[in-house]
Amino acid sequence: MKALIALLGAAVITMAAQAQNVTSVAQADAALVQVANDRAATNEEFAASERECSAKFFVNNCLDKAKEKRRVALSAIRAREVDAQHFKRADSVARRDGDLAERARKDADEAALRAAQPSKPAKEEKAPAPAPSGQRVADREAEHAAKIKRLEQQDAAEAAKRAANVQAYEKKKAESERRQTQVERKKAENAEKAKTAAERANADRKKAEAQAAAAASKK
Repeated sequence: MKALIALLGAAVITMAAQAQNVTSVAQADAALVQVANDRAATNEEFAASERECSAKFFVNNCLDKAKEKRRVALSAIRAREVDAQHFKRADSVARRDGDLAERARKDADEAALRAAQPSKPAKEEKAPAPAPSGQRVADREAEHAAKIKRLEQQDAAEAAKRAANVQAYEKKKAESERRQTQVERKKAENAEKAKTAAERANADRKKAEAQAAAAASKK
């Protein structure tokens, strides 16, 4: 059991280290592909373990170890998946922020260029000249900053919600596996009791037959 725990711990550390190496969208996409492959491989390995356990004497103990190994592996795989998905979302937000910043810079450059040009003399009969475009640029920058803040808050809220969903899913799955293990253990116990009862009944029958045969021979 200690060896199994050590092996599972090493697997978690390795997968966690892989999750932290995502530094580009290409790596994130590759990580998601690898996640799908690892999840399929983990499920296939568990199916093979189930078949092996069915041939062993301590079936439940073997299944418990196989299920725990699968749970730890899937949890680490899910962590890598969440990390890659989060990087892609953050990259998307950063790209939008960059586009907004570039637009604001161009507006500021255009405003500075217009300000550098000689102004035309205003005619008395015309309405007063409009307010400088610098105010419009300031408003745009304020709107841009507010939008960035809203995006960051939305991303943080979604990340917290996703984390809560993952935790609830893992808890529900663990509880389901625990109940399944209890059902299987109960079935095994009932089967063992039925077997013992049948053997006892058979022994009693043979004993009764032997006693009847001995009594008959004495007559």
